[in-house]
Amino acid sequence: MKIKHILFIFILIPTLFSSCNGQEKKQKEVAEERKQPNIVLLFVDDYGWSDVGFRNNTFSTPNIDQLKKEGLNFNRAYIPTPTCSPSRLSLLTGKEAIRLGMPRHIALDPNNPDAEYNLWPTDPVQMPSRNYLPLEEVTYAERLKELGYYNYFVGKWHLGHKGRYPTDQGFDKEFGTTDHGHPKSYYFPFFKDGDPNGFMKNYKEGDYLTDVLTDGAVDFINTYDKAAPFMLSFWYYSVHGPSVGRKDLLKKYQEAGLEGKYAHHAAMVEAMDESIGRVRKALKEKGIEENTIIIVLSDQGGAYTNAPLSGGKKGGNTLGEGGARVPFIIKYPGVTKANTESNTPVQSIDLYPTLIEIASGKKYNDNQIQGVSLLPILNGSDIEQRELYFFRSYEDQYAAVISGDWKLVKYHSGKFQLFNVSKDISEQNDLIGKGLEVEKKLIADIAAWEKEAVPTY
Repeated sequence: MKIKHILFIFILIPTLFSSCNGQEKKQKEVAEERKQPNIVLLFVDDYGWSDVGFRNNTFSTPNIDQLKKEGLNFNRAYIPTPTCSPSRLSLLTGKEAIRLGMPRHIALDPNNPDAEYNLWPTDPVQMPSRNYLPLEEVTYAERLKELGYYNYFVGKWHLGHKGRYPTDQGFDKEFGTTDHGHPKSYYFPFFKDGDPNGFMKNYKEGDYLTDVLTDGAVDFINTYDKAAPFMLSFWYYSVHGPSVGRKDLLKKYQEAGLEGKYAHHAAMVEAMDESIGRVRKALKEKGIEENTIIIVLSDQGGAYTNAPLSGGKKGGNTLGEGGARVPFIIKYPGVTKANTESNTPVQSIDLYPTLIEIASGKKYNDNQIQGVSLLPILNGSDIEQRELYFFRSYEDQYAAVISGDWKLVKYHSGKFQLFNVSKDISEQNDLIGKGLEVEKKLIADIAAWEKEAVPTY
């Protein structure tokens, strides 16, 4: 019996070692599979939903078109407060900007640059709006840093002046950041003043701002040598006005028959698309393309026509589909399926929890944010239907709610509009007062949301 036991032990030991080695190998494989991806967010300014080649052949956007073929296109993506500064606040924090008291863009008083709030002369209710993102707010950069990421920021900030810059909010380094919401010109000298980092001293006459910023982004990718994964946040000044197209591209569009500022705008769109192509090329040449998520998003609708959508950046209908609905594409190698679309209504606040879940590999729950993770959609499933809310305060039109196919728009004067934006994408058939049950529900819902979300001063 003893000899049998000894033989059994000799037989068992190799089996145990084999089992342990197999388990370690499996754990290593799982760890490699869950390797944190790099993330590149290309956040474009005033880039309309219709200003992309695959929707409108006026524009040449081969790189964005290719990204759509390779990734997931969100056909109904929205900005909660579609205007410069609030859109950035929401993206960084996962929160509706109005909850932090920012219904408009920052408008600093040169005589009082540290003023916490500003008032807009034509705002019918004279609602105060913050002049900077509070430093105590936790940004996606700060969350990702906790999860081991290096955060690099390029371009337009527009969430506060020196002392409230990206490097004060979790980013490790910044390039091209100024106090400005837009340049004086896209050709050098780009800005009048407000260049505390000395960004402009390195450039000369003839340099084009979009190209200069892209050089900075590409250089970061080419020289990055840390073991940690990175997130590159490239926030373009383009295609925000002034509309100044790069000269070689401008000539092309003028010869094609486009006139005035619209020709400049088309040239700016192509220069921005060319920039996206350069960033993607740098990732490929670095050998990290297949472990890098690419995200393209705009901060609000375009300043020119957004047809077939109604409204846009200007004209008093910014909460129309043309003002609040934006391009949004994600390519997550190994996760998103090529050339797919989602028609689920989503908002930019959803990126915050999505990024954290991707970086952590865990479900993220935080009742202080309003965004929800888009990972189920990225994985080919869907998220629960919810209501999306909008708020800005410049003119009579100020709030809206989307619930599935339905959209209710509210005005300070007491007016409401109701549209089925799936059947009526151009919002031409106002269904308010037609006795629809959804009208009563959405009017009650938006009133309840305002009571909870809108600060009282």
